[in-house]
Amino acid sequence: MNDTPESLPEPSIIDPLYLIDLKTRGHQVYPVLGEDDLKRIRRFATERAWHDGDVVFRALVDSPGMVVVLSGQLRCSRSNALGHRVEVHLFEPGQFTGEVSQLSGRPPLVDGVAVGRLEALVLDPEALRALLMAEAVMGERVMRAFMLRRARLIGEQPTGPILIGPSGHARLFELESFLSRNAQPYTRRDPDADQDAAQLVREHWRQEHDWPLVAMPDGFVIKNPSLLEMGRFLGTMPRITRDMVYDVLVVGAGPAGLATAVYAASEGLSVLVLEQRAYGGQAGASARIENFFGFPTGISGHALVSRAFVQASKFGAEIAIPAPAMRLLCRERPLRVELDDGACARARSVVLAAGARYRKPDLADLARFEGRGVYYWASPVEAKVCRRQTVVLVGGGNSAGQAAVYLAAHASTVHLMVRGNGLEASMSSYLIERIRASANIVLHTRLELAALEGTDAGLERVHCRSRSGGPPVVFDSHHLFLFIGADPNSDWLRECGVELDRKGFVLTGYEATGRHGGRDLETSVPGVFAVGDLRAGSTKRVAAAAGEGAAVVAQIHRYLAEQQQADGATG
Repeated sequence: MNDTPESLPEPSIIDPLYLIDLKTRGHQVYPVLGEDDLKRIRRFATERAWHDGDVVFRALVDSPGMVVVLSGQLRCSRSNALGHRVEVHLFEPGQFTGEVSQLSGRPPLVDGVAVGRLEALVLDPEALRALLMAEAVMGERVMRAFMLRRARLIGEQPTGPILIGPSGHARLFELESFLSRNAQPYTRRDPDADQDAAQLVREHWRQEHDWPLVAMPDGFVIKNPSLLEMGRFLGTMPRITRDMVYDVLVVGAGPAGLATAVYAASEGLSVLVLEQRAYGGQAGASARIENFFGFPTGISGHALVSRAFVQASKFGAEIAIPAPAMRLLCRERPLRVELDDGACARARSVVLAAGARYRKPDLADLARFEGRGVYYWASPVEAKVCRRQTVVLVGGGNSAGQAAVYLAAHASTVHLMVRGNGLEASMSSYLIERIRASANIVLHTRLELAALEGTDAGLERVHCRSRSGGPPVVFDSHHLFLFIGADPNSDWLRECGVELDRKGFVLTGYEATGRHGGRDLETSVPGVFAVGDLRAGSTKRVAAAAGEGAAVVAQIHRYLAEQQQADGATG
């Protein structure tokens, strides 16, 4: 098969492996629709007109949806608080605006202004999704263009917020990680090396607590914003109202939660997904998954879950990030989930897919170095700061192996440290072979963490003790990666009375209800289901989690049908 643009692999939103292809795929990034295509679109669209110079949409403020130009032109450009404006694209007749954020009605990252008299077809998110479902061939072209445009906004045309702060600042790293893992375009400027950034610091910075500054695409500058504030500005955190009752509320946007969202939304159920930090969960942090069904050459975890995220949005699922669930209230119907910002989401059924939280060693000063040298996942953000440096990585599971191989391509040396005698008991053989073949991965067995040393600027040394009675070992390293397992994220469920096993995993099926032949993914609370790593007895694999997320939807349908029948009988 020839490597023509048509035969190249479909792009992930954020997988950097595919960004190099964008220059050869201009006809797919900005396709021109023919008259027959426009006739098909008219069934779903509203026709509108603007005069020359009229603002059609504004960055981070409003969006009419996807705009298909019929006559005139539409100039899309971006600006920022640095006073710069860059043209993104001039849309001609037959071309359409938008990227993946338009699937869920989120505000655009660019401004749109009419050039000449602009006549256009406008599709709001609901109409756009209807078009994608009804017109499969055209829908494929639109979706491909949307994904490629988001990739371009991240790679070739970086836009979105500008993060400004001193190198190594923990909050700066936290924001950068949040944006990167959620495939949000951004740029980062160091005020010590960038004159424009330094000018913004002189204008807006007053005290240490102001770091980092964030210059938004609309020109507004925020001081040290929380993740929730960033989510609200960027539209990743939709408004959740108490009067809205969803058919399915999914807590957790890992592979299991996203699979539930895809299948439930595609079957006509209203779906809200709550995720506390970034979609993809631990799978999204996997540098490369090589044993996932259907991907013989492997795929990064982020690329895999990015596709699932877009797919869920395409079918109309709402996804709220960051939205940590704090309490599940089961004594009243509809079920309620309270969030940490005081909001409350209600639903007829709840799917627990919150997975697990990273396990942390009992070390003094660990929290002090988080974001300043201690990391719990390995993404391009971490790889960039570790380039040509010495890295210490602790863990013997598959996630640790994937991270070690990935970081070895960037770091000078990766010291892989395990408590046991080797890797064979806990790691897949293909990863062990990769590690053995990597000249700059050094395996240390029977070794465990003892202490961390550094300053307020960051980690400097990692102290370890031998489990075999040998001398202490000290690594001079500014980067420590911890992949030592995870604990079930179930503390917030205790008030509801969902039955847990002794380790905190959620019991389902017979173990939860004592009944055979029922809904085997349902918990001890009717209407509350559990899937993926959070479920007791689940297979801790990405494919298994996605399978459970798909399977639970049929059980939800049965539960909702029974509830409807019961309501009818009592009514």
